[in-house]
Amino acid sequence: MGKSIAAMPIIDCMTPFLITLDRYASLAEAYEKMTVNQIRRIPVVERDKLVGIITLGDILRFKPAEVGRYLSFNELSGKLDSIVVDLVMARDPIVVNQSDELGYAAELMLENKIGGLPVLDASRRLVGLITESDVFRILVHQWREEGRLKH
Repeated sequence: MGKSIAAMPIIDCMTPFLITLDRYASLAEAYEKMTVNQIRRIPVVERDKLVGIITLGDILRFKPAEVGRYLSFNELSGKLDSIVVDLVMARDPIVVNQSDELGYAAELMLENKIGGLPVLDASRRLVGLITESDVFRILVHQWREEGRLKH
């Protein structure tokens, strides 16, 4: 058996993150990016520095109650177009460094009941995102590599 997956550096299992938002983007733009890219969180950057994170849950808390019953996607976008990300995002999110171990990231997510963490490099620049899906993907990969998958 190889090295523990908990000891893997985050850089080896994170998703290099290319989708970001400006703090003055609208919630409609954030919602559209999440929907099109099938993601649930987007880091918010200003001058290449992380200033916050917005999740699908943050946006859904601001949606009109009639969504899903009466509003189309275009009507929803119109209502969300007037609200900027800066008003809704979580400021100063919990982060990890790319050299931290996967177990540390998993522990932070579990203890704080969050599904993902922005990953920063030594210069505090955003370089990726580690999510609960990434953790499961690595676990299943090792399980398969060890020939333990059962069908």
